[in-house]
Amino acid sequence: MNKQQFIKDLMDKMTVREKVGQLNQCGNSIYNDDYKVGWDLLREGRIGSFLGIADVERANEMQKVAVEETRLGIPLLLGYDVIHGFRTTFPVPWTESFSWDPDLARKTAEASTMEAAANGVNWVYAPMIDITRDPRWGRGVEGAGEDTYLTSQFAEARVKGIQGDDLSDGKHLAACAKHFVGYGACMGGRDYNTADMSEQTLFDVYLPPFKSAVDAGVRTVMSAFHDLNGEPCTGSKYLLTDILRGKLGFNGAVISDAGSCDQIKIHGFTESDRDTAKTAINAGLDVEMCFGIFTFQDNLEQLVADGEVSEEMLDNAVRRVLELKYDLGLFQNPYKDIEKAEEIVNLPETRALALEAAKKSVVLLKNDGILPLKKNVKVALAGPFADNRREMLGCWAGLGKAEDAITPAEALGMHIVSSSEDCADFDVIIAFIGEPESMNGEGKSRTNNVIPEEHMELVRELKKSGKKLVSVIIGGRPLVLTEVCELSDAVLFSGALGCEAGNAYKAILTGEYNPCGKLVNTFPSVVGQAPLFYNENNTGKPPVEEFFWTSKYIDAPIKPLFPFGYGLSYTNFEYSDLSVSDINPKIGDKITVSVRVKNTGNYDGEEVVQIYVRDVVASVTRPKKELKGYKKIMIPAGETKTVEIELDTNTLGFYNRSLEYVVEKGDFRIMAGTSSEKYIETKITLK
Repeated sequence: MNKQQFIKDLMDKMTVREKVGQLNQCGNSIYNDDYKVGWDLLREGRIGSFLGIADVERANEMQKVAVEETRLGIPLLLGYDVIHGFRTTFPVPWTESFSWDPDLARKTAEASTMEAAANGVNWVYAPMIDITRDPRWGRGVEGAGEDTYLTSQFAEARVKGIQGDDLSDGKHLAACAKHFVGYGACMGGRDYNTADMSEQTLFDVYLPPFKSAVDAGVRTVMSAFHDLNGEPCTGSKYLLTDILRGKLGFNGAVISDAGSCDQIKIHGFTESDRDTAKTAINAGLDVEMCFGIFTFQDNLEQLVADGEVSEEMLDNAVRRVLELKYDLGLFQNPYKDIEKAEEIVNLPETRALALEAAKKSVVLLKNDGILPLKKNVKVALAGPFADNRREMLGCWAGLGKAEDAITPAEALGMHIVSSSEDCADFDVIIAFIGEPESMNGEGKSRTNNVIPEEHMELVRELKKSGKKLVSVIIGGRPLVLTEVCELSDAVLFSGALGCEAGNAYKAILTGEYNPCGKLVNTFPSVVGQAPLFYNENNTGKPPVEEFFWTSKYIDAPIKPLFPFGYGLSYTNFEYSDLSVSDINPKIGDKITVSVRVKNTGNYDGEEVVQIYVRDVVASVTRPKKELKGYKKIMIPAGETKTVEIELDTNTLGFYNRSLEYVVEKGDFRIMAGTSSEKYIETKITLK
């Protein structure tokens, strides 16, 4: 029997109450030992999925109740936040994107999924693909930065890593692209806050990563908490049906964020839970992630009876849920092998991948020649993160255990100092400082995106010693690093690197590995510059230092401290001979951008060659530059390589005032370089 017939036959047997049950996800009774509420509802056929079950014995126990103790025996979806690892912890997603290596992200997502799948999870609430331009917003740590093109690349990779080619193979799970949509644009960088933007910005900046996820086959999408342009996202037919299903072509299941369905009423968009349930399902929501209030469970059955929600609308939602369960192979085998569950976590090959990811995810921001460390220098460590296992894991660490993490002190085996007086016997002091994991993640918005004062006091104290000072900064957002860069002879930046953090830092500090990470957000010079991003529009009065009447501040520099795409190496790269295969292409043509890159230093090194484009004149104002391609390439010391990157002229368009995607003829600047601020350029004229 094929899938369609199987599901039709099953749905023909279901009562309206049982159909509604498939749309309820229980999340209100899972963080303690009392599962009675959820289990009683489950036995009645009124729960279709649970949130937060990541224990294989409990998962099997719950599946047994669903399959053997309910009338229809429909298995459960069991969801979990596998954000950057399950038991083996990888770098936080934002930091991993410093690698500019989506294939690496695909591999780490797949490895995390393999561990989660063995432990009973079948639905992963990842990837987060919100564009993040405001460093005050704490959830940027889950994403891939400020750029639409790069985030779209990582969205596709992570979806493919989680889902693989066959959901039923027992190793891959259903992915969930989140949060639809514009969540990263919340006003003031305050989590859950209102977002308001033009539809052109929505279509040009915030929707493309979701389009990439949909095109990659993502099976579920999560609606966002906030309201966008006056409508709560979870209750917006325009967003969930017209755009997501209509324009983007998504045909999977949409789930609310935790409690965001019942929050529609709190927004002031509905009057009652009944009105909320009607609004949400008619908008296109399929599954309600419930925390305390069950608007679907308590109201949908009567709404269908009263004709306020059509049975067709209900059936469509139920069908999408059942199709997902079928494709995951749950009807054939809902159980997991308990003995294999523990055997598959923290495998040597998974730890090796975690180390690779950690090394590729560190950015060298400054180096006065002290790094890599010379073999004869005497080195001491300092700072609250030098020997803190938990801080290596970061936020959203899944089931990662501090005991699994390797700290810098453990990896380097060096003495730890705490004051300038302790430094007399050492040549170099390495301070591990930054944001603790408690300062980033959901609900962790900060008005001051700075290093905590007590950490800066330590840096100032260590500077008094007169010794060479290396600052290794861990953070979950673009931090203001002006003072620490002034005080330090070298600066490395990363977010939490995961369980292999210590070994990664050791490899980079000693020169075993040449850092190659690049920033995916613009780093401001002072707090008041934010939000700050590289691809802003030009304005009618572009900023000029020498001229007062331009778009700038009177108390801060024009430029950021570090631009998007920035990252140093232990070697240097020189760009030359930029050319384009056709300087007069027609709209729809593909062209090749070619540039020669020479490694002028003494170390082999990887470089991320970045291609930016500017539409010089258009029917709407366009950004100063936009990333349109990149390539990561290893170049031995002293050698030159020609890098070729294909550019599809169809990607040079935008959404006009009628929300039509158009590519317009005219001049385009083509820039190739090592960051968004350091490049050489040429131009083409699109016919």
